[in-house]
Amino acid sequence: MPAQQQSVSPLERSTMRRIVWRIVPLMMISYLFAILDRANVGMASLQMVKDLNMTKQAFGFGASLFFISYFLMEVPSNMALQRFGARIWIARIMITWGLISAAMAFVQGETSFYIMRFLLGAAEAGFFPGVLLFLTYWLPSRYRGRYIAIFGISIPAATFIGSPTGGLLLNLDGLMGLKGWQWLFILEGLPTVVLGVICLLILTDKPETAKWLSDAERQWLVDELRKENGGNAGTAKKALGWGSFGVLLRNPYVWAMAVACSGASAAGSVLSVWQPQFLKSFGLSNFQTGLINAIPYGLACVLMVLWGRHSDRTGERRWHTALALLMITLGFTAVFAIHSLAGTIVLLSCVLVGAYSFKGPFWSLSSSTLGAAQVAIGIAMINAISNLIGGGVMVNVYGSLLDATGSHGLALLPVAAVSLIGAVLVLKMNGSWKLSVQGVSHA
Repeated sequence: MPAQQQSVSPLERSTMRRIVWRIVPLMMISYLFAILDRANVGMASLQMVKDLNMTKQAFGFGASLFFISYFLMEVPSNMALQRFGARIWIARIMITWGLISAAMAFVQGETSFYIMRFLLGAAEAGFFPGVLLFLTYWLPSRYRGRYIAIFGISIPAATFIGSPTGGLLLNLDGLMGLKGWQWLFILEGLPTVVLGVICLLILTDKPETAKWLSDAERQWLVDELRKENGGNAGTAKKALGWGSFGVLLRNPYVWAMAVACSGASAAGSVLSVWQPQFLKSFGLSNFQTGLINAIPYGLACVLMVLWGRHSDRTGERRWHTALALLMITLGFTAVFAIHSLAGTIVLLSCVLVGAYSFKGPFWSLSSSTLGAAQVAIGIAMINAISNLIGGGVMVNVYGSLLDATGSHGLALLPVAAVSLIGAVLVLKMNGSWKLSVQGVSHA
């Protein structure tokens, strides 16, 4: 039922206000630094590639290793989150990735660059699906589209803030004997460690133990979430295990959703790594590149929230997801017809608005369809597979095609193709595909 058709009681309103202000801003800031620390390699590359004598193919391969280890550790990390609790595990992720990100400043060549990117992916694995899972513990389903979209603002916001900031930090070149790209890694990595400690102090694992809610608010939330989970609040935890992983691994719905997510993931990952070099090819300085690189992300910050809110108001998820993927396809294929800087910015904005507007409706659709018993592993699987394809494969493919052809347009075509396939798959999920937590069903 669309959210606007449901009456909202004063108790519900006060409860949701407390929850949102307690959790969402902290998670947004934390995720902003997650994206900043994984994507700042794009801005760093404006100096680092030359300083370390790396080819574009070697840089693309090293950047993609983040997504390989991320894929390998994603599901185990989400399982660990349920075992140890969100507060401890999310803090652990943040502290370790912050330290590794800062240590990226000390890579000496291709081999050490490969090792550190691999370790960074392993450290950060599980954060995004872990937070999505954590939000399902606190947000009734009718609120998830808008707040997942708001949480997702951190992705474009990280580049919107990080690109011009990175351009300024690169100008610290030579300060205290360090290169500008080294200062970029250090000054953007260490704040994450501090945020990890704050998470230990602020987060609460589950509503039942939330002392910052009144008794009435706590009971309303527990009852509401229990109703959505079929009256059994413990289903998800009891069903969690490698058996559940095997069931989902054989389900065509999960694979279709993973492919759909791969289009958005590829667009975001490829542009975060390669867009600064793409824009600099127009003859811009490092600082100018940082400023202009931020424009598409600024637009995405605003429009993805409006798209998520519209999806919540209408209660529609499938078309909101598919249209976002089609925007990516349109933007990337139109690169061949547009050759000016202004036109390129418009097309990149179209792509990134689609990539990030996708997230609210898509993850709401996924989490509600998977159900309580499978949501922890299901979200992690979909995110892991999409990051492997979108980041691990496509970032590499882009670098190889760019080295081979010298054409950014040709290098973007595989991402456009994956996005188009994903849109078609989402539109075919019109109720004829059903998820069974006991086995595989494909009606």
